[in-house]
Amino acid sequence: MSVPAAAEREERLDAILVEMGSVVVAFSGGVDSAYLAVRAHRVPGVRALAVTADSASLASAQREMALAVARDFGLAHRVVHTTEVEDPRYARNDADRCYHCKSELFRHMLPLAAAEGYRHVAYGAIVDDLSDVRPGQRAAAEAGVRQPLVEAGMTKADVRELSRRMGLPTWDLPASPCLSSRVARGTPVTPDVLRQVERAEEAVHALGFRELRVRHLGASARVEIAVAEMGRLDAAARAAVERAVLAAGYGSCVIDPAGYRRGALNAPVPLRVIDGV
Repeated sequence: MSVPAAAEREERLDAILVEMGSVVVAFSGGVDSAYLAVRAHRVPGVRALAVTADSASLASAQREMALAVARDFGLAHRVVHTTEVEDPRYARNDADRCYHCKSELFRHMLPLAAAEGYRHVAYGAIVDDLSDVRPGQRAAAEAGVRQPLVEAGMTKADVRELSRRMGLPTWDLPASPCLSSRVARGTPVTPDVLRQVERAEEAVHALGFRELRVRHLGASARVEIAVAEMGRLDAAARAAVERAVLAAGYGSCVIDPAGYRRGALNAPVPLRVIDGV
């Protein structure tokens, strides 16, 4: 990715936003949605509203980031409360969980946009997402929700570079999918499970690790730490991570020696188990 190429794609994005005229942007506080929300508010002639869906699946740190960006960058911002976790189809945590999540989100956003005179609803999908299985994209297509970053050909590298140039604090944040993405497929998603995952991840973050996942495997947890940070896992750090996760309520914990990587939730982990007894 070159800066000129990213700038050209930003010009395409601006033209798309001008063509849209007015838009409600799904704004989770993550890298892509923050860039889209701020850009939509900065393009002359575009009327924009950023909407954050607050639910049990949104981490507190991400909610606070969304509120901070909205405040510091002067966004027109609304928080709506969604209840996807109460939907049995979402809670059963099968392959369509993200479909039901996005359907719930758009069920709130579309009437809001219509009531307040916004022509479009959009969310921050990027070109990189097109190579992955994303049931949420199906929900967006069914609801007629736009993907301006995809339409402009933007990649994650583009969004990070352009966010950095705009001074967005999100530009170098690790990927931040919802808390339910930590729960093993087929294990029911409940508010209690999500809070347990969040407690464990916050505790490991507090030890100085930046990019990680605590995978919820029922009574046990698997900790994945970014490969670039694995060198910090000496015996003392490893013991501290294990204590932190057990204190969050897990009966046992393993630290994956392969580190964090996407799509690893259901991989087998032939590691010793640390019991919380």
